[in-house]
Amino acid sequence: MNFPFYIARRYLFSKKSTHAINVISGISMVGVAVATMALVVTLSVFNGFHDLVASFFTQMDPQLKVMPVEGKTALAADPILTKIRKLPEVEVATECLEEQALAVYRDRQMMVKVKGVDDNFDQLTHIREILEGDGTFELHAADMSYGIPGLGVAYQLGMGYTYEQPLKIFAPRREGQLNMANPTEGFVVDELFSPGVVFCMKQGKYDKNYVLTSIAFTRHLFDLEGRLSSLELRLKPGSDFDRVKAQMEELAAGQFKVLDRYEQQDDTFRIMNVEKLIAYVFLTFILIIACFNIIGSLSMLIIDKKDDVVTLRNLGATEQQITRIFLFEGRMISAIGAVVGILIGLLLCWMQQQYGIIKLGSSEGSFVVDAYPVSVHPWDIVLVFVTVVVVGFLSVWYPVQYFSKRLLH
Repeated sequence: MNFPFYIARRYLFSKKSTHAINVISGISMVGVAVATMALVVTLSVFNGFHDLVASFFTQMDPQLKVMPVEGKTALAADPILTKIRKLPEVEVATECLEEQALAVYRDRQMMVKVKGVDDNFDQLTHIREILEGDGTFELHAADMSYGIPGLGVAYQLGMGYTYEQPLKIFAPRREGQLNMANPTEGFVVDELFSPGVVFCMKQGKYDKNYVLTSIAFTRHLFDLEGRLSSLELRLKPGSDFDRVKAQMEELAAGQFKVLDRYEQQDDTFRIMNVEKLIAYVFLTFILIIACFNIIGSLSMLIIDKKDDVVTLRNLGATEQQITRIFLFEGRMISAIGAVVGILIGLLLCWMQQQYGIIKLGSSEGSFVVDAYPVSVHPWDIVLVFVTVVVVGFLSVWYPVQYFSKRLLH
């Protein structure tokens, strides 16, 4: 058996001559456990919000999105795009064209993003699951084009699920000069009719900005016949996603970029990751402060065990072995605190998942979810344990070396 570890274990669990040492050791362990628990719970809550936001985006965002590297649009018949859409793993391919325009309904107006899509857009995404109203997903009928606004757009324009009058869309002409005497001549004007539904993703980025319609309408409105801003894809079930994405990137040859769902929302998820990192750093500083209690506990223990040290020296223990006894003591306090804190943190996360103990608001239905979302990721638990152990080990090394030289010689 490891001699220093055996003695350190006896010191940790045995009653000291001064009761205050036991109390301080217990406080040290509790401090480390609380800081560890806070790390587990906080990181899991950030994971919960991350997964929640990702679930909203996937209702409209495709599995893969191919966009030109330079410029806003590309030829729909580009040979590279043709090769990509003909890959055997591709199940659905939808051409999309997205541009900004002015939407006018009666006496109200606002800037919107008009997104034109193919008729198979409902096969590409889960758009039907987020429609509200009495109608259905429909983009055109004969020569009539339908427009499906986001819930926020419909609210700001005062349209409702079914708007009685057509929604007028104004887009600037791509050629010619603006006639200041008659500015309306500088715009292309077209109308969208109501299919009886609006979409609601519960994300302001979409609900307050987007109007879905047919790609034919968008190409005519913006004078971009035969062009697209993105090719959106869904793969067949069971496809090797990473391999197919890498194959598409190889085919793109630097002219197109291939984005998965997280890369399509890179700005949002980058901000969330930065917030999670900042929370981790701040809680680690709190953990470091909690470890100062271990230093106080060890310094008192060294003083208390001076007579034992003399006995150990007489029995043949070396200075290095004696120092390692107190190092093991501090490391065991931090390790036990880490394990206890992780277990309590996991228990709290489970209780929040099952019962939603901590609510987001006092009134039910005010938020997308009523309680704080929690998602435990195994690698976060590993990170927390390693962080606590490393911080605990480093925090006791120098003080033990210092006190051993000053008090035990």
